[in-house]
Amino acid sequence: MSDTDSSTTLTATADKLAVVETLYRYAAGLDLRDKDLLASAFADDAVADFGPATRKAGQEYPPINGGETIASALLGSLSHLDTTHSVSNPRVSLDGDTAHLEGIVACQHLPREAHSRHVLMTNRYDVALIRSGEVWVIQRVTVDNAWTEGDPTVLAGI
Repeated sequence: MSDTDSSTTLTATADKLAVVETLYRYAAGLDLRDKDLLASAFADDAVADFGPATRKAGQEYPPINGGETIASALLGSLSHLDTTHSVSNPRVSLDGDTAHLEGIVACQHLPREAHSRHVLMTNRYDVALIRSGEVWVIQRVTVDNAWTEGDPTVLAGI
C-alpha cells in the first residue's frame, strides 16, 4: 500500500467515525436533555421524520424541519420521560462531503415519576449527513421501528 493509499484509508476511517459520532451526539443530547448538544447533531435545514416509528406506536408525529426546531420538539416530547438511547450496528458510506448512515438505536423510555412502566423501542435509523466545517451533521433522518416491548402509551404521557 502506498503512502497515498494509506492516507486515504485513514481519512475515510476518521470520517466514518466522525459520522457515527454525530449519532452519538444526538443520543447523548436526548438522554442528558442538552439542547445544544442535540442541536449540534443537525444541519440548520435538517429534516427529521419519526413517522414510520411513531405510527407503529399508535401516534402521529409529523416531519420536523430545522435543527433547532428538531431539538426543541424532541426534548419537549420527551420531557416527561427518563430515556436511554443506545446506538449500535452503524454502517457508513461516504461520498465526498456527504455520507449515509444506517444504524440501530435502542430507546428506553420510562415515565419520570413511575419507573415501573416503560416502553423499549428498537429503531432503524436511515440518516443522510453533510460535512459542516470540521464536523458532520444530519441533513435528513428517517426512523422506523423494528420492534417494541412494553407500554407504548408511556410515550404519550398516559
